[in-house]
Amino acid sequence: MSLTLAGRALHFVFKIPNRKESMRFYREILGMKMLRHEEFAEGCEATCNGPYDGRWSKTMVGYGPEDNHFAIELTYNYGITSYERGNDFEKITIKSKEALERAKKQNWPIESGNTLVAPGGYKFEIISESQPTDKDPVQSVTLNSSNLKKSIDYWNGILGLKIFKQTDKTALLGFKEDEAKLELNDTGKPVNRGQAYGRIAFSIPHSEQEPLAKLVDEKKVKVLTPLTVLPTPGKADVRVIILADPDGHEICFVDDEAYRQLSQPDYSSEKVLETQMKKDTYDKSS
Repeated sequence: MSLTLAGRALHFVFKIPNRKESMRFYREILGMKMLRHEEFAEGCEATCNGPYDGRWSKTMVGYGPEDNHFAIELTYNYGITSYERGNDFEKITIKSKEALERAKKQNWPIESGNTLVAPGGYKFEIISESQPTDKDPVQSVTLNSSNLKKSIDYWNGILGLKIFKQTDKTALLGFKEDEAKLELNDTGKPVNRGQAYGRIAFSIPHSEQEPLAKLVDEKKVKVLTPLTVLPTPGKADVRVIILADPDGHEICFVDDEAYRQLSQPDYSSEKVLETQMKKDTYDKSS
């Protein structure tokens, strides 16, 4: 049994080891905009920044407003300058020959397959075609799977994501045709998430969250954060449920109505980011 969810792909979360170099990469090489930035005095109740209790920041970047663009959430834990990489995350695919041109001009290394590597080791495969202006350039997020059948049984069979394309080793899934997809890549090897593990986020209507919570309870799948409200002072409170698939990949389902309010662009907060980055003392990327 699965639900028919009115889902929407939102973002993928990276832990970044070097905030200055990371922001240079996402803004100046990939050409994304800073959408909003927030500083936090202590860890997130839903472990958005990982298992860290100290001060951290969150910066959302993307090619347009989060209402209709897939974003990247960059979490920076103060004092943490490196994260052990696992084999869980493979790549994000973006259509933008302009990004390749910027990389060449700025001497940012371009690896085989038109791959750009962000600080922290996160790979971006660039499709060498003109960046679309009428839709999101972000095509897909690729995560590795130890067993494609088990992964499809979970993502499609339980969560209800549609299968748009499938081969012996890969499956492309999502909720809508015209938004970023999730690609699962079967490596046949155990997935090690290391310390740098990320999280993929989707929104669904508030009314669909309780049925989802009931279904995952019936299916006895792993729940990392039961359905709960996360207060955001000065902004909309959002309700989330966070799950883990058979390989431990984290999935956040947030209520769409509140998230649309919370995620409105706050371009003025870039000043806060710039001020804080001036205080960062490292001078080497990790």
